[in-house]
Order: sequence, then structure tokens, then C-alpha cells
Amino acid sequence: MNAAEERIREAESVRDPLRAALAAVGLKLPSLRLDQVSCARENPYPLIELGRCDVTTARTLAEALGAGR
Repeated sequence: MNAAEERIREAESVRDPLRAALAAVGLKLPSLRLDQVSCARENPYPLIELGRCDVTTARTLAEALGAGR
């Protein structure tokens, strides 16, 4: 596996537990994914795209993050 593939796999290995952690507090971000443009570069620097969500999801996310303080 080359360095570019390793960076993409690392991003995937962070994205999946993030999705699971959000689900554990009742959240689903439908657009949670790796940003394809950042992965398509010659020297990829993968970004995890959180995407957009509705007001209810944003409120739940804010409450979950606030509870972790």
C-alpha cells in the first residue's frame, strides 16, 4: 500500500467510528463521507465531510457535544 492509499484508509478508519459515535447519541449525518475531491489529488489529503443537516439534527448535535464538556 502506498502513502496515498494509507492516508485514505486512515480517513476511512476515522469516519466509521465517528458515524458510530454519532449514532450512539441518536444522530445520523446523511452526508458524512470522505470528500472525493480531496482524495482525488495526486497527493491526497483526505477530508471528512460532515455535510449539511436539518435544525433538529443540529440541535441534537449541539446538545450531545455540550453534554461532553
